[in-house]
Amino acid sequence: MKQKDILAVIGTVMVSALFAFVIFSKVFGGASKNQTAEVVDPITSEFNLPSDKVFNNQAVNPTKLIEISPNDNSQPFANQ
Repeated sequence: MKQKDILAVIGTVMVSALFAFVIFSKVFGGASKNQTAEVVDPITSEFNLPSDKVFNNQAVNPTKLIEISPNDNSQPFANQ
């Protein structure tokens, strides 16, 4: 490589780096000086019980197994 070629390569690298920096700054933006964060309530060990109108002892328990009638047939589809 000649002396002129080295200077051309260095100049091209510097110009492309400057161009990339400017484009990067425009696309991703700089750091904003006035940044805010959402305020979150602290977690406590208190637990408020739900209303008795909605949750009571007489309510239907959806996790309970409901059996319509006893079924002793071990092969229900065998007689078709």
